[in-house]
Amino acid sequence: MSVDVNNNQDALQKVRAYAFLLLKFRQRSESEIYQRLKRKKFDEPLIKDTVTFLKDKGFIDDKLFAKAWIESRIKKPFGLRRIKQELKLKGIDKEIIDKQIGEIKEKYLEEEIVLKVAQDRFNRLKTIDLDIARRRLYSYLMRRGFSPEIIIDTLNLLCKQTS
Repeated sequence: MSVDVNNNQDALQKVRAYAFLLLKFRQRSESEIYQRLKRKKFDEPLIKDTVTFLKDKGFIDDKLFAKAWIESRIKKPFGLRRIKQELKLKGIDKEIIDKQIGEIKEKYLEEEIVLKVAQDRFNRLKTIDLDIARRRLYSYLMRRGFSPEIIIDTLNLLCKQTS
């Protein structure tokens, strides 16, 4: 019997060591840790035990993860639509996403950010046809997750300034 307990303890230590290795590189969501441990083919009870341990000790916290993720992605800059999508893919609950985005939205001036990004990008595209530049810029800003309405308004403003 004691051999089985020791093997289980060894296995648990391996799972936890791998989880800590993952957390050493960057903060991760609960779902990310779970999926990575599952991909490593660790036993389900050991994975659940490890995730619970990490949550209880404060090593993983989806609220803090979401807040840090949003702040880092806004600096890139990315739009709130893209950030929301990324958090969903990271396994963060919709309520947490909505709450964290709601807090950031008050300080987040999307119009100004889109204008600055668009101006920088537009200056690089001055040598090509205006319609082609406009389409490329629209696509670029959409991929970055900005609102289509704000993108169109910004592009109209930039095109008026160049005419």
